[in-house]
Amino acid sequence: MTVWAPQDLFPQLAGWVANLDDTFPGKPIKDSVYAFAQVEVGHLLALAVLAGTSLLMNLRLIGVGLTEEPPREMYRNLAGWTWAGLIVILVTGLLMGASNGERLYTSEAFTAKMIGLAAAIVLTFAITLPATKNDGRLGPVSRVLGVIGLAIFLFAIWVFLQAKLANPGLWHVITAGGLIVLYASRGLTRVVYLGVMLLMIACQQLITHIVYRPDDFEHLDPVNKGFAWAFVGVILLTAVVQSAGSGRGQENGPFVKGMAFAAILVWIMTAAAGRWLAFA
Repeated sequence: MTVWAPQDLFPQLAGWVANLDDTFPGKPIKDSVYAFAQVEVGHLLALAVLAGTSLLMNLRLIGVGLTEEPPREMYRNLAGWTWAGLIVILVTGLLMGASNGERLYTSEAFTAKMIGLAAAIVLTFAITLPATKNDGRLGPVSRVLGVIGLAIFLFAIWVFLQAKLANPGLWHVITAGGLIVLYASRGLTRVVYLGVMLLMIACQQLITHIVYRPDDFEHLDPVNKGFAWAFVGVILLTAVVQSAGSGRGQENGPFVKGMAFAAILVWIMTAAAGRWLAFA
């Protein structure tokens, strides 16, 4: 299995990382009783603002949620908050990294979070904001950047799934993504999707609680990994089917809807990687 911790990808940075918390701004934050906690609270609040505004706008592009508001009106009300959230996330993230560099350097979760964050930024600022501003219309540059962002997102999912499955962060993102797609899907697609998901959940519970003992990690980890891939595949496939079946048009066309689904899921994954990092 490939190891994706920064220390394995960039071993030449070990000396620089080791000295981060002995220099400004890492040292004063590390030495303070309250500074790190205050910075982390600011980071989480900014993430909630950024992901929340992205969620509202992307749900509108999908065609659910605040559908009585024109997309351009949502852009007018939320774009400023989106930019503010991004700026605060980057600043507070750098401050936390400077005071906690050695721990992040050895964390696979940090790699997954950074790749996910890159995909989230690309999809939000190349797809969500332009599409919302223009009532669902996207130019060729935004479309190309959206495909790039989607490729980064899929790579982030792959990195995320390489880690040990004992961490609950993986199942947090799968559950949240599954519920978002259930909420946004319609008609027969929703019925089939819900039926398949419930069947998979029942099978997973049967195998991991009855077929194998709770302490039989040699068998449980591969089983859970297989189910994780299966759940991710069903969630993404349903998002694609729902987007493709939405019809073409200036607003909420299949490409825009598919990218809006991806922009929602990538923020969920990035947040889950952050929680994984906090408790790993």
